[in-house]
Amino acid sequence: MNSQICLSCKGIERYLGEEEERVHALRGVSLEVEAGSVHAVVGPSGCGKSTLLYILGLLDPPDTGQVAIESKSVSHLSDDELARTRNKFIGFIFQFHFLMEDFTAQENVMIPMRKLGQLSDVQMRERANDLLEAVGLGDKLRRASRHLSGGEQQRVAIARALANDPRVILADEPTGNLDTANSDRAFELLQNIVK
Repeated sequence: MNSQICLSCKGIERYLGEEEERVHALRGVSLEVEAGSVHAVVGPSGCGKSTLLYILGLLDPPDTGQVAIESKSVSHLSDDELARTRNKFIGFIFQFHFLMEDFTAQENVMIPMRKLGQLSDVQMRERANDLLEAVGLGDKLRRASRHLSGGEQQRVAIARALANDPRVILADEPTGNLDTANSDRAFELLQNIVK
């Protein structure tokens, strides 16, 4: 495997639902994602796009097949090891923001940094401030997320996904709640990070 491959999967199969209504959502999916590349998974609603992203993001296990981060299989890792690997290597932007509503925008962005434990409190605050500034929320650092609009909350979620400078960013319709200007800003930010 190429040393530039940062995320890959081989032979991913996934079934969803109960036995009598079981759906074969993913059939033998294999891919390699090189560092610095951008990919899109497209298809009609219900075809398994989110299911694949959740498996690649180490949030759900495949029924069969393997996922590898930097050429190392993660199939054997415990839940705690998967969580550490996910926090270090993967930034995930969900369709829904999943923010802690009583936390400020800044505190929400700092959550993954606290879990990783590599920066001081001052460094975490500075990084959170820089990321929130980049998504146009530098003036709302200390506002509780429940007092932000849906679009603002999604931009906080984008900043949070970038907090640990992940090798891979997985985005499941990340701009669905954003207006055109903020959608363009979010994509520009993601493209700049890739570069």
